[in-house]
Amino acid sequence: MMIEKKPKYIFGLLKILKYISKDKKTPAVKFEKELNEMLMLLKDNPQMCRKSYYFDDERYRDLIYSAYTIIYKIEEEKILILEIFKWQNR
Repeated sequence: MMIEKKPKYIFGLLKILKYISKDKKTPAVKFEKELNEMLMLLKDNPQMCRKSYYFDDERYRDLIYSAYTIIYKIEEEKILILEIFKWQNR
């Protein structure tokens, strides 16, 4: 299964990484690396995360990582990574 990162997710991730790297770049690099590892796990087990709190549809899932929620959608041939945000900001 293929993973496709949508522009809203990429933009949100860049804002988060910029914020994390204000003090040091190492934590931002580590955050992105570990997050990408979590996303790669979805290829083999796309339903490993809970049904989305924000959508009433089983195809939408919430991956929780380090106080951030990543919403993704399971489609036939791919997984769409839609958005990343802190739950307080939603």
